[in-house]
Amino acid sequence: MSNANDIEIKRKKLLFRAQRRGFKEVDIIFGAFADANLARLDAGQLDWFEALLAVPDWQVYGWLMGEAPVPAQYDNDVFALLKDYRAPRGS
Repeated sequence: MSNANDIEIKRKKLLFRAQRRGFKEVDIIFGAFADANLARLDAGQLDWFEALLAVPDWQVYGWLMGEAPVPAQYDNDVFALLKDYRAPRGS
């Protein structure tokens, strides 16, 4: 990303993709997370989020629910933020 305008365009595209993955539960998690957090992510973190969006829904859902281990290439601060965001409040 070469400038702030490019990053804003990328954020908008990622928000759209996050809200329309096709698997309702993942749409809700990713969409809400993106809406609340994309503005704070830097260019590298946006790339990590984009990589998570490329993972099949059932697979990333398993990671988020703790049903499967997260592969090292996706186990980064953005996934940690996403998983924390998904965690039930008050528990």
